[in-house]
Amino acid sequence: MAAQVSVILPVHDAEPWLDECLGSVLQQDFQGSMELSVFNDASKDKSMTIIEKWKVKLEVSGILVVIGGHNCPSPRGVGYSKNQAIAQSSGSYLCFLDSDDVMMPQRIRLQHEAAVRHPTSIIGCQVRREPPNSTQRYTRWINQLAPDQLLTQVFTSHGPTVVMPTWFCSRAWFSHVGPFDEGGRGVPEDLLFFYNHLRRGGGVVRVDQSLLLYRFRPGAATQAILESTIWTHRVCFLEERALRHWATFTIWSAGRQGRRLYRSLSEGARRKVIAFCDVDKKKIKKGFYCYEEAQERPKPRVPILHFRAARPPFVICVKLDLTGGALEDNLRSLNLQEGRDFLHFS
Repeated sequence: MAAQVSVILPVHDAEPWLDECLGSVLQQDFQGSMELSVFNDASKDKSMTIIEKWKVKLEVSGILVVIGGHNCPSPRGVGYSKNQAIAQSSGSYLCFLDSDDVMMPQRIRLQHEAAVRHPTSIIGCQVRREPPNSTQRYTRWINQLAPDQLLTQVFTSHGPTVVMPTWFCSRAWFSHVGPFDEGGRGVPEDLLFFYNHLRRGGGVVRVDQSLLLYRFRPGAATQAILESTIWTHRVCFLEERALRHWATFTIWSAGRQGRRLYRSLSEGARRKVIAFCDVDKKKIKKGFYCYEEAQERPKPRVPILHFRAARPPFVICVKLDLTGGALEDNLRSLNLQEGRDFLHFS
């Protein structure tokens, strides 16, 4: 008989963390039926020995364990492994788990309740970061976004507004959106799936409890993805989802990030940029930005204005939580509505 919830666990050389990770599966207080679907992506360490040991413990407790994998010389990547783990599983709902993370006992119960109420949403949760002082700005962003910002801040460099190791959704909805991209190392498969989810009209919901210990590891697969790759996907998604609906817009920041965005836009989107705006007196005094690489003649010269003299909507290319509150105060002073009058990009 199919389980109610399948925990989807891709594994590659996860020996140092697996005991704690698998122990957290056993400790779930969810009263429905559960299974653990593990896919071993060419691990060379003792991961499989640990998994076989825990298979006995879990199945004694009524949690079916399904194990798949391959022993090719090289791993096939996280996207492939997640797809395989899902394909071999049976649950009506999917709970994603990274092999170096630890679930709190109430995670599956609370996210399952939310997923039943929101069948076409990705359900996330708040996290506790380990080590505690790593990625502090990112962790605050994960945990403190307001419900409407889970949809308005999907363009920032932080990526999905609920982080992938916290995802929980129905199998039916995953099948409607998926699968994950299987391009392997260097492909942001989570981001691409998240964008496709939004294109399909999916929602984003966060359970406002810390339900996952989320480890930061410098050598993790996400660290192998080039910033330039993610930038290109983000710009294309911004144009597709927002800029095509705007007749004109202003780029907030005449600095490096604002100019980079302008240069990265398609020709049609660039023509909609009516100004840059800033608070830096030197940039404003310069008066304009000249796009030297442009093919057209004369070369585009875009005015640089003080933000109070500029006209919304704005694409904000100043990083959140980095200006001592100055950016946020300036935005509030204009009485703008996020999503309608401005979007965060950096």
